[in-house]
Amino acid sequence: MSETLTVNRKTAEVLSSVYKNVKMASDSILNLMPKVRDEQLKGEMTTQLSVFDAFASRAAKMLAEEGVKPEEENWMTRMGAKWGAMMNTMRDSTSTHLAEMLVEGATMGVNDMLRVLREAENSTASESAVKLARDVCAYEEKLVDEMRANFLR
Repeated sequence: MSETLTVNRKTAEVLSSVYKNVKMASDSILNLMPKVRDEQLKGEMTTQLSVFDAFASRAAKMLAEEGVKPEEENWMTRMGAKWGAMMNTMRDSTSTHLAEMLVEGATMGVNDMLRVLREAENSTASESAVKLARDVCAYEEKLVDEMRANFLR
């Protein structure tokens, strides 16, 4: 019986981290979107937003199957990120700077997912939860590479 609770707890921890990660990424994109003038960058960000929203839906569904309600980052963290983005873009809202901000955020997301994956190794977290975390990490790594190649020359 306690084995089942452990599996659920570890799985829920992985899924909760994934959910918070992708919701924070979505929020960051939404915070930056009004500043974007470059149509190519805007299109890329729109695609990223839809991918992050799909990841969030998958994580929320899997959490529900574990009997856990998905939670976003706390209000202070979200407001701090929003305020930081606003202040950062007041000084410089060029496409290059916005792309740098997206790369920085995605890099933090990758680091967070790598930490989650290290903690999930040899744990009782479900393979499907670990796979979702790997998928998010791989997508964020790809995002960093694409943003650097297309917008940071």
